[in-house]
Amino acid sequence: MATKPVPPRPAPRLYLATPPVDEPARLAAELADLVAAADVAAVLVRLRETDPRSMISTIKALAPAIQNAGAALLIDGHPDIVARAGADGAHLTGLAAMEEAMPSLKPDRIAGVGGLATRHDSMAAGEAGADYVLFGEPDTNGQRPSAEAIAERLQWWDELFEPPCVGFATSREEAEAFAAAGADFVLVGDFIWSDPRGAKTALAEIGAAIAQAHAGTLGQAKAEG
Repeated sequence: MATKPVPPRPAPRLYLATPPVDEPARLAAELADLVAAADVAAVLVRLRETDPRSMISTIKALAPAIQNAGAALLIDGHPDIVARAGADGAHLTGLAAMEEAMPSLKPDRIAGVGGLATRHDSMAAGEAGADYVLFGEPDTNGQRPSAEAIAERLQWWDELFEPPCVGFATSREEAEAFAAAGADFVLVGDFIWSDPRGAKTALAEIGAAIAQAHAGTLGQAKAEG
C-alpha cells in the first residue's frame, strides 16, 4: 500500500511582542491596525511591573484590539493574572516557571516557554505540556545565541517534535532564516516598533518576507524530491 504524502508545512505566522506597557490607550488603537496588517497569530504583552489590579486593567484595555481580530493575547509572565484579565495564556521563562504556572493555566489557556538553554530542557518542556517552545531570546544579560545556532535549533525541533517552535528574530534577515529553518511562528518586537517607517509597514514587510522564505523552502524540497 502506498503511503500518503506528508502535507507541506504551513507558512509560519507572526508573534508580535509589545514594548513594555503601562498606558494602554494609544497602543490599543495601534494594535488593531497592526494585527490587520499581517498574519499575526498572537500578541505577547509585556507589562511594566506594578500592582496586579493595574496590570489586569491594562490587559483588559488591550484585549479587544487583539482578540477581536482573531489573535491570541499572551502575557509575558504573570500567570496568576491571566484568567482574571481574560488573556489567552502566558509566556514563561524556564522550566521551573512553566511547571509552577501549569496548574493555573491548564487546561484552558496557553503555556508557552522560553529560556531553554539546552536541547534537554527543550524536550523536557515539550514533555511537560508546553504549547510552544521559543528559541533565541536574550538572557538576563542581553546575550543570545548566533542566528545560525538558533536556526539549527529550530530545524532540529521541527524535524523531531510535535509542539510548535518559535524563533525570536531581531531583524528581517533573522526572520527569513528562521522561517526557512522550520519555525512555526516568528516572534518580532523591538525592531518593529523602532522602524522609522512605522510599525505597520515594518510588520507587513516581515510577514511577506517570512511567507516568501517558507515558499522557497517548499520549492527546494519539491525540486529535490
